[in-house]
Amino acid sequence: MSETPNTTTAAATPEAATSRRNEKVGLVVSTKMQKTIVVEIEMRKAHPKYKRVLKSNKKFYAHDEQNSARVGDVVRIREARPLSKLKRWSLEEIVRRSSLAQLADEKKPVEVK
Repeated sequence: MSETPNTTTAAATPEAATSRRNEKVGLVVSTKMQKTIVVEIEMRKAHPKYKRVLKSNKKFYAHDEQNSARVGDVVRIREARPLSKLKRWSLEEIVRRSSLAQLADEKKPVEVK
């Protein structure tokens, strides 16, 4: 009763093994902490009886190692091991930069010593 193993299993491809973790896309609402961003996710769900689409928001604390995300950016976060009391997510990539963040970069004053 020996069967040949299937070579197209999920464990054979490295991408499938890493994509097991949950990912979410949301808007950065706070960057006031060091190496931490607060991402707000908007979830839409149809009401079971009335079928009206309801919106609900939830905030997730995510680890941002380089402090690269800014308020207003759209980012992708990935589930991670617990890093602190509230942080269970890490920043995967910045999907879209905020236009406000680009204006703030241009207006930074140059310090003259």
